Amino acid sequence: MLIAQLRQGLLDLQPVDHWREASFRSEAAVLLAFTDEAEPHLVLTRRADHLKSHRGEVALPGGKIDPSDESFIAAALRESHEEINLQPSAVEVLGQLDPMVTRVGVKGTPEVGIISPDIILTPNPDELDSIFRVPMSFLLRDERMRTDRGTVNGHSVAVPCWNWQGYEIWGVTAIILVNFMNRVLGQNISTGVELLAQKTDGLIMPEAWLSTDD
Repeated sequence: MLIAQLRQGLLDLQPVDHWREASFRSEAAVLLAFTDEAEPHLVLTRRADHLKSHRGEVALPGGKIDPSDESFIAAALRESHEEINLQPSAVEVLGQLDPMVTRVGVKGTPEVGIISPDIILTPNPDELDSIFRVPMSFLLRDERMRTDRGTVNGHSVAVPCWNWQGYEIWGVTAIILVNFMNRVLGQNISTGVELLAQKTDGLIMPEAWLSTDD
């Protein structure tokens, strides 16, 4: 059962932080919330079109760390409550994944949790246009729409892009999902981002990808 594999994988996981402080400008926390059922689904959001940055992009619930947050999970749960009306008490927290840095310099720490499949979530219209759920089996099959490839200081990166019912799952969200599938569920999908961090001693952040390979 996939949920049992997920629980065990998080229990065994020791997160690795590849990024040095000089390579990011701010910190955030996001939540990978999976539904507790035979066919687990992951909750994702689409950012509102009226936002100044990252408008219309698919994202995980979450946001920047607030000084009042006691931990990354506290920040992820607070932001998820604000964005999708997910009560913190409704989340069974399983653990933390490897942090990632976005191409604009935000270091995001992903937290993983389980929620009831019957839970009702509502988007905050100030931040989101919609909430949707994607089956983990779809992501595990890796039926990507394209792969965006680029070079950062001579090091290759390759970011998958999936299309689920018209929603484009790309960028750091896709990189976090690949890291989750590799580290927790035993997949072997390469983006080159972790290797990039290792080769540059964590002192360079990903940049915009330079080309597209359909």
